[in-house]
Order: sequence, then structure tokens, then C-alpha cells
Amino acid sequence: MSQLVPWFRRLPVFTQDATVAFTTWALGLVLYVSGLYPLDIGSITTPMWVRLLLLTAACAVQLVRRRIPLALIAGTVVVGVDVSLGPTVPMLIVYTDLLYAATLYGSRLAHRVMIGIAAVGTLALFIGAVVFSSDLRNALIAVFAAAPFLIVPVWWATNIRQQRDIADTERANTAQLAKISELDRHAAVTAERSQMARDLHDVIAGHLSAIAIQSEAVLTMTDADPATSRAALRSVRENSVSALEEMRAMIGLLRSDGAEDETVSPARLAELSKLVESARTSGMDVEVRLELDETRTLPAAVDLTAYRIAQEALTNAVKHAPGARATVDIRYADGILTVEVTNELKKPAAKPRPDNGMGLLNMRERATALGGSLSAGPSEGAWRVHAVLPFGGTEA
Repeated sequence: MSQLVPWFRRLPVFTQDATVAFTTWALGLVLYVSGLYPLDIGSITTPMWVRLLLLTAACAVQLVRRRIPLALIAGTVVVGVDVSLGPTVPMLIVYTDLLYAATLYGSRLAHRVMIGIAAVGTLALFIGAVVFSSDLRNALIAVFAAAPFLIVPVWWATNIRQQRDIADTERANTAQLAKISELDRHAAVTAERSQMARDLHDVIAGHLSAIAIQSEAVLTMTDADPATSRAALRSVRENSVSALEEMRAMIGLLRSDGAEDETVSPARLAELSKLVESARTSGMDVEVRLELDETRTLPAAVDLTAYRIAQEALTNAVKHAPGARATVDIRYADGILTVEVTNELKKPAAKPRPDNGMGLLNMRERATALGGSLSAGPSEGAWRVHAVLPFGGTEA
């Protein structure tokens, strides 16, 4: 039975209604043939063919039982004729199904009207039995026998309708939650892609820019000291190895399925000396000033962001002001880490290298993500990058 109901509901609507109509007609035929059909057994005067004709007409109405109020009005007329000849059980069964269909498939207004009709109809039957019947006892018995045919289908259809509305609401909520989850997933993917784009630009592009500049410097040293050339080539190799390590770490992150894969730890300010040495090998005169609280460990996000900002600022200095003097000033005070990188401004080359402007944007986004700020621009004959990174942005 549990499998039959879902199968029946998957049938076309007309097939369902035709099946109900035929089943009801067959049941009524059995009741008529067996003689178990009258409610008032004392008066069986109507010919059988008339009863069968009325039953067939009522079952034909069941084929359009979902068309409210057409089916209910037509069914009421046919059943009214049957009641005038003497009410029979088969016709009341048909009318019960029509009441059920009108309550279940009708509009919200029709549903409320059907509840009112069931209540008023039951009350009218009781009052009619009391007022117009000469035999009150038999009349009340007849009312209590007929009332369920009016009340039960409306009550049953109301319960099914409520359960259906609840199921529709749950499905709508599930669809909304699925849509919200999809939007959240899309936002997370977009944010992760932006983070990866910043890392690729800050890390890989920085190393490759240093390699290109240092390689160009080596190629232009026709009679340079071998030690100087070896130092430049050593710096090129170190930048190449660092770029490969960063790329492997990023690829490992992309391929990770949640297991504890071994990855390269992100760069921190402790490795600032490598950046400075690479810039110096490229021809920059770099001065470093560090004023940190050795008793306090920098939050990982602040440490990484400070390193990336210093890396990008030095990379830009090497690209746009090669051979100039630069200063890296990093200091901590009152829960705020300040990173400042300045370099001398030089006249632009005849053919400046192309720059898509992503470096400043990435630095500013990193600082803003921690609740800090970043400014960059010319200041007193030098280019100045100034970042303020509060610790509270990470601790919150």
C-alpha cells in the first residue's frame, strides 16, 4: 500500500480521476445488485435501471472532479434527484468524493466555503430531523448515519491540504537555503580567487621581476668583477628557488582535499633579510630599520601582510627606480605595526616597463582586510608607501 499510493499519484490527472470514477461505479453496482444500497429500507420503489443511470451520471461527474465549482454543482443536482427518490449509499459515496475533491483541489476561498458548508449542512440536517420528522428517534439515527458522509471528507481533505501546504513551504525554504548556500559558495570562491590573485602577483611576480632585473644587470656587466657577477647570479637562483617553493605551496593548497599535506610555511618578517639582499643585488642601496617588541609575537596575519607589503614596495622600487636609495622602516607601538618603504624618485626611463597597477591595489586590500590603511605616493622627493596594521583587526 505504501508503494501503491506514490505510484497512483504519478499517473496523469485524468487517469487518476477515471480510476476513482470507475472504482466508485463498480462499488455502487455491487451494492445495488446485492440490495444493500437504501438508507430507508422500508421504501424501495424506484426501478434498478433508474438508480444505475443516476450512478453512472454521478460517476461521470467525477471525471471533472477537480473543476470547482462545476463538478460539485453538477454532482449536487444528480444526488438531489437520488435523494428525492430515496437516498442510497452508492450516491452518498460519490458525493463524498466530490466534497473531498472540492475541499482538496479548490482555491483557498473554496476551501473555507467547503468547511462552512459542512458545518451548516450538518446543523441543517439535525434541525430538519427535529422539526419535520414525526419519528424523532429514527430521524436522529438517519442524521447520525448521513452526517459522516458530509463531515469526514471535508475534514480529511483539510488535513491533507494542510500537510501539502507545509510540504510546499518546506520545499520553498529548502530551495531558498540551497540558493543562499550557492551564493555563499560563489562568494567564498570569488574571495579565494582574489586572495590567490594577490598572492600570485605579490609572490611570483615579485620574484620574477627581481630575476629579470638582476639578469639584465648581469648581461650589461661586460667587464664586471667576477665576484659581483656571481653574487647577482646567486640572487637570481635564490629568487628562482623561492618562486618555485611558493608555487609548489599554492599548487598543494589547490590540490589539497582536507588531509594534512605538507606545505611550505608562508613568508614572515623573519625572512625580510632575503628581500633586502635581493634588492641590493639588483643595485638598490637599501637601509633597514626594525623597532619591534621582542617580547610579543606578531599575529600571523599581521606578520604575513607586513612582509607582503614590504616585498611589493621593494619590488616596485627595483622596477621603477633601479639603483636608487631605499629605506625600509618597520616599527611597533601601542598595538599597531607600521610599515614604511621609501625610495628616491628618478626620472622615468624612455620606455618605462608596463605596469597594470595591481601592486598598490593588492597592498591596500591586504591592509584594509586587517582593519588598517595604506597610502602611497610622492613625498619630499621620494616615493613613500606607508601602511598601518592594527593588531585588533586580527584578534577580533
